[in-house]
Amino acid sequence: MLSAVLIGLACLLTPLGVLAAWAKYGIEDGARYAATTAPLASDALVRDAIASAVTDGIMRTVHVRQPLEGSVHAFVHDAVRSFTGTEAFRSAWDTANLSAHDAVMRALRDDGDRPVTIDLAPATERLKRQLADEHVPFATRIPVAHRQITLLQSEDLTKLRKGFHVLEVTGFWLPVASACFALTGILLSLYRRRAVLATGLGTALGAGLLAVAIAVGRRMTLDDLPAGVSHPAAGAVYDALTETLRMVSWILLGLGLAVALGAWLTRRYVRRRRASAAPAPAAAEEPTRVQA
Repeated sequence: MLSAVLIGLACLLTPLGVLAAWAKYGIEDGARYAATTAPLASDALVRDAIASAVTDGIMRTVHVRQPLEGSVHAFVHDAVRSFTGTEAFRSAWDTANLSAHDAVMRALRDDGDRPVTIDLAPATERLKRQLADEHVPFATRIPVAHRQITLLQSEDLTKLRKGFHVLEVTGFWLPVASACFALTGILLSLYRRRAVLATGLGTALGAGLLAVAIAVGRRMTLDDLPAGVSHPAAGAVYDALTETLRMVSWILLGLGLAVALGAWLTRRYVRRRRASAAPAPAAAEEPTRVQA
């Protein structure tokens, strides 16, 4: 009974441990976060979304008469889209992502209640200078204002801090506890091959549920986006951030099924070997007939 309880706990904690470890070592770590988000600067969906957003901002700032508005809009969009393929844009993208990440991490570790914001002025200044060098119309008229973008509202910080502190602790101990429970449950079991089989199937089931949760989380995240945010670009960002999590879930699924299959085949092999090694029952002797 104790063995079954420990194995059940191990299978339950495995997906939770993977999720906690991903949040702690994949998202919290600045270097890993930067390495994850850097390739998004070359993603076509992200570049299109940024080009459209920047172009709309420029067109709201500069006022062009109606006959020329369409052609100017197309020209500015092409110029901004071309800028998103430059090294300057990739550098600005990395800087903005790291600034946002650092701001959020500082807010989660501190006890303040102010909203988390970042200033877009440095990125806007770099974009304006690049477009002006490429002789884009009205580029010099782009205002470089210290516009603050809110990343986290103050009312959300308390709940997020609690979850963040839990992840900091469980990100290491949950995977360790899961492995210890599984190993102890197998060692305590009277039927170890059956215990290994159950552990493998339970691990595969937990990994499959984690993969489903990632897919459901993606849909819910996109459905909750505010109006005007590009869903394809947000989907690309979500996929990049959860790529490691998805990969680990599929690895655990395959590993769990492989372990379960190995335990099942080994169990059948041992049974057949025991059956073949058992002595055949002696044939009953026929009674001797007495002749009259």
